Amino acid sequence: MTGGPQGATGLRRLTKRSEFLRAARGKRVGRPNFALQAGSVEDMAPGLGFTVSKQVGNAPERNRVKRRLRAVARACAERFKPQHDYVLIGRRDALGAPFPVLVADLEQLLVRLDTATPNRHRADGRRNRGP
Repeated sequence: MTGGPQGATGLRRLTKRSEFLRAARGKRVGRPNFALQAGSVEDMAPGLGFTVSKQVGNAPERNRVKRRLRAVARACAERFKPQHDYVLIGRRDALGAPFPVLVADLEQLLVRLDTATPNRHRADGRRNRGP
């Protein structure tokens, strides 16, 4: 199954909640500008999703963060591994950060994912709070 529309980057766009939850069960790494979650999938092109919470700001600010993250993802498109879904979680610092810094952050996070440990989650997708 190849599923989902692909943009100019060749990445599938994550649109369903189940796809975001699958990525959340994988590995997570972060920087001040954004966090990156990655989960493996079978027989699919890499998928990419974006999320920015209301805590980041009002709608125009959140949309600006998402636009910047989409541009960063396009700049690093060849670094995404096949058979993985990625979710970029925008933070407020991404609004004022220079674009080359955002690109460097994403490249570093993609390298760090290889050594990161998977998140511990319950069956319903929420994080465990205990040891």
